[in-house]
Amino acid sequence: MTAAPQIDVRDLNSVRRAARALGARPGQRAKVDGGTTEVLLGEDWVRPAEDGAAAPRRARARRGLAALQTSPLARKIVTFNLVGLCLLVSGMLYLAPGRDNLVYQRGSGLVSETELIADVFEAQLPAGAPVNLITGDGIDPVATLSGLDLSNGIEVMVFDTAGSLVTRGRALQGTPDVAGLEGRSAPTVISDFVNRVSTGIAGWLSPDGTAALASPLDVATDLAGRALRDGTAVETRTGDGGTVLFVATPILQGGDPVGAIAVMSRAGEIDALLRQEREQVLQMFLVGILISVALSLMLASTIANPIAELAAAAEAGRDRNARKMSPDRIRIPDLSARPDEIGRLSAALRGMVAALYERIETNEQFAADVAHEIKNPLASLRSAVGTLEIVKKEEQRQKMLQLIEHDLQRLDRLVTDISSASRLDSELVREDEAPFDLLKMLGNLNDFLGEEARTKGIEFIADLPDQSIIVSGLEGRLAQVFVNLITNAISFCEDGDAIRIWARRRQNRVLIVVEDTGPGIPEEALTKIFQRFYSERPEKQFGNNSGLGLAISKQIVEAHGGVIWAENIRPTDADPTSGPLGARFVVGLPV
Repeated sequence: MTAAPQIDVRDLNSVRRAARALGARPGQRAKVDGGTTEVLLGEDWVRPAEDGAAAPRRARARRGLAALQTSPLARKIVTFNLVGLCLLVSGMLYLAPGRDNLVYQRGSGLVSETELIADVFEAQLPAGAPVNLITGDGIDPVATLSGLDLSNGIEVMVFDTAGSLVTRGRALQGTPDVAGLEGRSAPTVISDFVNRVSTGIAGWLSPDGTAALASPLDVATDLAGRALRDGTAVETRTGDGGTVLFVATPILQGGDPVGAIAVMSRAGEIDALLRQEREQVLQMFLVGILISVALSLMLASTIANPIAELAAAAEAGRDRNARKMSPDRIRIPDLSARPDEIGRLSAALRGMVAALYERIETNEQFAADVAHEIKNPLASLRSAVGTLEIVKKEEQRQKMLQLIEHDLQRLDRLVTDISSASRLDSELVREDEAPFDLLKMLGNLNDFLGEEARTKGIEFIADLPDQSIIVSGLEGRLAQVFVNLITNAISFCEDGDAIRIWARRRQNRVLIVVEDTGPGIPEEALTKIFQRFYSERPEKQFGNNSGLGLAISKQIVEAHGGVIWAENIRPTDADPTSGPLGARFVVGLPV
């Protein structure tokens, strides 16, 4: 048979712990020895069909990519990712590094082709005989040009030394496919659309439009004149029809120019190649947009949705019934398994909410204890006042008046201690810690309280090291702790007893011990004496203490990162059932 847990009905936390020990959650029935018993507190009651975590689970199940449509954070993530990608592609299209390469490669090929045509003319020139391309003396330019197999849409013009056009010929559009060198022509839908948009914008910004390309004959004539003077010359012109390359080279006879060959590339040839290249870039851009949007939405769903859940859970805390939830039914989603900031945020919020509920329960318990403690002297006062009205003897009336004065002093002491305890938390947070000499502070207390102990016939022994010990904290509050411990020891000791206070440093901590040879502490009270309003005192001292001193001391020590505990003094070989030799209180503080 399982032993039932001990329950202190005055302590709400004790009842809750007992309910959990029986395997039940707050508001559920707990099994005891094969049966059921109901351990149910009013503030723990919830509607049986309602689960505190059910609503967040349902909301999480409904929340998906569709919820990102209303998420500003998701929109920002998608926008920022797309902006970067768009800037990259726009820079590539604007700078167009492939265009310069295409122009250079096509220009180099056209120069070679032009010089090859000039070599054909030079091979047919008679050696040493005068040549006139206009009259056909020495060579027939028309027949020679007609015999050439021109390709890829180029146009060839022959000029004499005076810059006059002799003849011209145009190749067929395009180039026949060669095995192993087949050209690939794919539709450029995206590139054409972008070009139309950019052209429309450019036309709107510049109503005059793009300047038309000068007459090809005029450009070729000017370039042929430069070739006759300086050798092979190349020029690039851009107009409505696209980019056109002009190359001119002289026809030499014995090193002297007798004419010039000018070749003009097909209009728009380079632009067509550039559109093919841009089409591939834009296709990859569209694919990149789709992938970027998909990845951005996935990333946003792992960030925005959990944050939305945390925000919704925090907003639910404003509901009027939120204070009735226990830490076991916290609505904050548990995302602490995530190894990122959201996981840390979830763990921090859950810890904060749990601490808040614990603080609320502590305040509720404190309020209940305060009401209980105040009722006792009030009941005594009510009884004394009622008795005073019917008592006739002066001696009994004086006794009632003394009882009333004692209860008033008890109430005053209780209210003062309660006020001090209620302000303690805020003062510990608000006041700034500072380093101070712990042994100097203990020495001052020993001088004052030691004299009080000696007046009662109690031996007071202080065993403090010579070297100072510096600690950081609130000196006044820590002094309050040791005043409570020493005055408690004095109150429990009688004439002939002894009190000893000593301190020792242990690595990064210092231990301060207050021990006495009084009656000791009942074993069952060792775990309770630090609870608020708990007091284990002789009958003659009833009402002289509020029971808050040790609870306040424990709170102050723990706020400084220390520990405090109580134990009875026993010889190492003493019978465990024998009475203690006294009580010992130990305070540990970091240094």
